[in-house]
Amino acid sequence: MNDRPLGPPVPDWTPPDAPKPMTLSGRYCRLEPLEAEKHAALLFNAFEGQDYLYDYLPAGPFHSAAQYHRWVKEVTADTSNLFFAVYDLRKNAYLGVLSYLRIAPKAGSIEVGNINFSQAMQRSPASTEAIYLTMQWAFDAGYRRFEWKCNALNAPSRRAAQRLGFSYEGTFRQALVVKGRNRDTAWFAMIDTEWPALKEAYRVWLDPANFDQDAQQRERLGDLTGLVRVASDPSL
Repeated sequence: MNDRPLGPPVPDWTPPDAPKPMTLSGRYCRLEPLEAEKHAALLFNAFEGQDYLYDYLPAGPFHSAAQYHRWVKEVTADTSNLFFAVYDLRKNAYLGVLSYLRIAPKAGSIEVGNINFSQAMQRSPASTEAIYLTMQWAFDAGYRRFEWKCNALNAPSRRAAQRLGFSYEGTFRQALVVKGRNRDTAWFAMIDTEWPALKEAYRVWLDPANFDQDAQQRERLGDLTGLVRVASDPSL
């Protein structure tokens, strides 16, 4: 008799496809495959004078359009990641960047990261919807696990992960050296069985009826997703 514990079966498991360059469209924003010639100069202008945005990112800050253009060419040439430019439909401007990374179809796991939203886009429906669009594509494509990781010292990112419905899974100590400094990495994730309830939370929050005439939210997304999260971040 086998009394050793084993994981539950995953019947008819078929690994999903890796994401390919595509456009993801929503009510408040549009995600386009990042291209140096099309987006670099516009994004550099959107981020100019906001060096703090790069405190926890692996590259930057950038102090010339040419420097940023080179960076975009480098990261888009790396096919292990898929970068997007975020177009804010209400402000008619490219105001952000994010990417899929740690793409592991055989495990059914994928991460959203390299997130850099300009000050003009932060704390807006567009910034939230941009993350939602990447979630929606991943789970619709058949991924079982959607990850978010950040520098453990990055309190705004940790708060964002919890608000967005990611569950805290722990901190990897001395996980990386970034820009010559130690980085402990906080791990967050959501899984496919949680997605239907999280998707409904986003449907409610992103509905225009959830915002008053001053664009202030009526219901908080964190209150809606908090009903689904299985583990909260103890640092918050």
